Amino acid sequence: MEYVVRLTRTLRTAAAAAALLLAATACGSSGPGSGSSATGLNPPDLKAQSKLGRTEGQVNVIAWAGYVEDGSNDPEVDWVSDFEKRTGCQVHSKVAASSDEMVKLMKTGQYDAVSASGDASLRLIASGDAAPVNTALVPNYEDIFDDLKMQAWNSVKGRAYGIPHGRGANLLMYNTEKVKPAPDSWSAVFDDAAKHKGHVTAYDSPIYIADAALYLKATEPALKIEDPYALDHKQFDAAVALLKKQNANVGEYWGDYLKEVSAFKSGDSVVGTTWQVIANLAASEGAKVKAFVPKEGSTGWSDTWMISAKAKHPNCAYKWLDWIVSPKANAQVAEYFGEAPANARACEQTSDKTFCTTYHAADTAYWKRVAFWNTPIEQCLDGRTDVKCVPYAKWVQAWTEIKG
Repeated sequence: MEYVVRLTRTLRTAAAAAALLLAATACGSSGPGSGSSATGLNPPDLKAQSKLGRTEGQVNVIAWAGYVEDGSNDPEVDWVSDFEKRTGCQVHSKVAASSDEMVKLMKTGQYDAVSASGDASLRLIASGDAAPVNTALVPNYEDIFDDLKMQAWNSVKGRAYGIPHGRGANLLMYNTEKVKPAPDSWSAVFDDAAKHKGHVTAYDSPIYIADAALYLKATEPALKIEDPYALDHKQFDAAVALLKKQNANVGEYWGDYLKEVSAFKSGDSVVGTTWQVIANLAASEGAKVKAFVPKEGSTGWSDTWMISAKAKHPNCAYKWLDWIVSPKANAQVAEYFGEAPANARACEQTSDKTFCTTYHAADTAYWKRVAFWNTPIEQCLDGRTDVKCVPYAKWVQAWTEIKG
């Protein structure tokens, strides 16, 4: 099957965006399979909506490209029109290119909902820009996979701040003809990267520092890394040093999935980070590649639909949240974008009946090996109180230094 994705998330950030980052507090855990909310975060005391009222006729949303399709990009790809017909809520969507852009747009108060990744969601919660969500007003929430509910990036102190939408892992992909023996570890892009100097590729984002931290967690136990998003200064410096060393062997940092596909097809890249949809597309176009979660585990994303605390159309926003995670719509989004759906019943609705198996949608053990993106802040997300952790603003600065 040919997997079609029009655009992809890019999390390349600028130092100017650092002003948006939290100076808030948090503990909790974002490690693989944690299942705990960000219990130490102290957001403004906002109330969730208690009941639905009359719909307002429209809803304004911020989303990743490919999440809100109305047939204008492809007549055969449309899950918005039926929603509009059923609810009377006209959908106005704004595509954001980064998590930082999403945070900035949500602060304007002009948008009702956003499809936030974990590196944005805690910022929105802590700043009071996202309201708690009454899951009882979202009937399809009942069918969301349990291991996506009430997680460190979408809940605080037992209160939900959004509805899970979909998830994916950051995989290690390699050229099966040029990388031998077959790798089983992230060492292929770190300690052993010199074997493929100039042909290593890495994800172009400050959040990639967590990938290095995850590797060091397994290979340098003396560092005592528990959570790749909760790094004290010693741990952070070690991750940055590893990435600076890696930089000498990197041929390209990628943010555009088409460029990565092209690089693996041409042989310019032979090993590096990828997503399942990219691996599928590259293989379908003749690239000799395999992709997998290495023995150390991997990082990944879990996106959450959140409602603005300043929403002007909250009833339509709730209707949208319920619609976008309904079985059919969630299946359509997942297949179009290339990610595991959040609704367990969506797997019955996919056009490719092997889709959920390929994307490990219901594979709880698989997701326990994934450390989902979270927002690094000064109070350590792993619960430590005797040290300060490095906030995301410093990750942004360090990423510029890493790339040179």
